[in-house]
Amino acid sequence: MVECGGWPLHATELTTLQVNLGKLCNQACRHCHVDAGPHRTDAADNMGRELADEVLRVLGLGGFHTLDLTGGAPELNPEFRRIVREARELGVHVMDRCNLTILGEPGQEDLGAFLAEHRVEITASLPHYSALATDRQRGGGVFDASVRGLLALNELGYGRGDGLVLNLVYNPAGAFLPGDQAALEADFKQQLDRRFGIRFDRLFCITNMPIRRYLEWLERSGNRERYLRTLLDAFNPAALPGLMCRNLISVGPDGTLYDCDFNQMLELRTDASAPRHLREFDRRALETRRIVTGEHCLGCTAGAGSSCGGTVA
Repeated sequence: MVECGGWPLHATELTTLQVNLGKLCNQACRHCHVDAGPHRTDAADNMGRELADEVLRVLGLGGFHTLDLTGGAPELNPEFRRIVREARELGVHVMDRCNLTILGEPGQEDLGAFLAEHRVEITASLPHYSALATDRQRGGGVFDASVRGLLALNELGYGRGDGLVLNLVYNPAGAFLPGDQAALEADFKQQLDRRFGIRFDRLFCITNMPIRRYLEWLERSGNRERYLRTLLDAFNPAALPGLMCRNLISVGPDGTLYDCDFNQMLELRTDASAPRHLREFDRRALETRRIVTGEHCLGCTAGAGSSCGGTVA
């Protein structure tokens, strides 16, 4: 990275405010870098009303094009719908990182209609178009529930080219890099349409980051060093301009600021020279900050690169 002039990394224009509403989730996936699950009910793990107000205050200052809501299952946070409504009133585009199975949870029966009403972009995780591969990674019955969720979203108009955007997220199930995003997207579209009549807009390929549950699996399976070497050998300088940390700021459930969602899970706060809490938000300082990096960052610069929006190079 030094040799190609990409070090140190600095942020550029801030366009996306990514907010983690908490670690409460109706699933406990093997690959989850957030370590989320049904047991994460503590107030300290989930954003409350006061900080939700702070999110809306910062959005009201202007300059952000997109609000990216994530978790856990962000929809389980009591502030989720208020944040969506008020962000849309501010003219901000809202993206919901949805696990699909939440659409069938008790009390969430109207969730899909709510998202459609506010024209929220849905980016949904689906490890594979086969039940075996998906359930192996996310738990028994998840694939069937995901299919039901996707069909319900299609019925609402999502993924049909009418402005209600439905994206899917794919990440490999082993210690290897994802394949070509365009080829995988074509494969997913063909298989899901042929087998279920499901339509969607784009497939995002995301490299597994060597942190949390995935790192634990790498260590248990004896793949840690080999995987890190794979990432290092596949370093691609062309990925540097499109790294998500350069135009995004990540907000934890307690308002702490991070350069990205992965740094958040490792508790690597923004550089000491920049604001470190949402209450201290300063656009100019954050747009010129130095990015805090670690060995996990190799995942975002390997091969075609990786970001919350898929490949970058």
